[in-house]
Amino acid sequence: MIEVKNLTKRYGNIHAIKDLNFTVDKGEVLGFLGPNGAGKTTTMNILTGYISASEGYAKIGEYDILENPMEAKKMIGYLPEQPPLYVDMTVKEYLEFMYDLKKVAFKRIDHISTICEQVKITHVYNRVIKNLSKGYRQRVGLAQALLGNPDVLILDEPTVGLDPGQIIEIRNLIYDLGKQHTILFSSHILSEVQAVCERVIVINRGEIVANGTPNELSQKLSTSHDIIVRVEGPEDVVYNTLSKVHGVEKVDRFGRKENNAYEFNLVPKEDVDIRRAVFTRLAEKKFPILSMTSSELSLEDIFLKLVAGMQVSDDLIMGKSSDVDTDADTDTDTASESSAAEDADTVAEEQAAADGMLDEFTEEEESSDEGKQSAKAKKRGKKQ
Repeated sequence: MIEVKNLTKRYGNIHAIKDLNFTVDKGEVLGFLGPNGAGKTTTMNILTGYISASEGYAKIGEYDILENPMEAKKMIGYLPEQPPLYVDMTVKEYLEFMYDLKKVAFKRIDHISTICEQVKITHVYNRVIKNLSKGYRQRVGLAQALLGNPDVLILDEPTVGLDPGQIIEIRNLIYDLGKQHTILFSSHILSEVQAVCERVIVINRGEIVANGTPNELSQKLSTSHDIIVRVEGPEDVVYNTLSKVHGVEKVDRFGRKENNAYEFNLVPKEDVDIRRAVFTRLAEKKFPILSMTSSELSLEDIFLKLVAGMQVSDDLIMGKSSDVDTDADTDTDTASESSAAEDADTVAEEQAAADGMLDEFTEEEESSDEGKQSAKAKKRGKKQ
């Protein structure tokens, strides 16, 4: 549904985004994750036709956003970070205006009414937008994105500035919309992405650093896949039971943690998920499991590792599963250092040019002041 190929945007010598490649399948909810300034909004602005790319292309469905903008935009509902609202209008007036602007083919009253019910703004339909809370303004912005029932929804930081209750409401709404639309959802709030997105792309400094499901990224980047389990029962018997579970390579005792409950660290064999087997075996022995946790990285840990500069293999970036290529890492590091050096040189040159302009301006001012003083002296001489 969305295809991005070699997408690059430059401002002078600065790359806002560089050589992005990814696809979003029909009916998929994709999280676009990255720190502030990573290039998320730039990418979305290109996808929606708001700005053009320096290189590469973006397609919505079968339409190139640059070559067939009208056809591509008919398939897009866009909610930018700041909703495009006319705050002196009522919700009704605004949605009817946007309905006309988008040339929607559906019946006006029925279509707008259905969307208002969907985003839960029916009870504020006749209120002036500037009198609504930020959460309801976001809902109105989302309603305009849904006009025309577009196949693709592009949502840029839809929960920014909302309180926790409003964030949960918008998050649940996006989750429900994902059942009917293809959604590209950008955020730097990890819990949101994990709650609503099936797949995650992590972007940092204008480049994709990882692409996959949260579980895939966790398994790939984690150095340990151990399971820590707390079980109620005799320690030695539980230990022997866990040691015989299929797929368990090693069991370490962590000792007593609660009354008659002991904790164990289970080391699985390579590429084996032992959770179901552990549960089944302990249930057969009637030993209650009080907790079971994984030592794999959370989405937050993944994010921090990736944006801190950890390089990963091309296979991980493409969402595949293979070992990290250290040679590729070295090349990337070298390229990053080279780019940083070039940026530093550019900044130094610009600063030197600015200093030169300042010196020239100062000399001109001094010259001008000397000329004025000379003219005044001549006038005084004539008077005398």
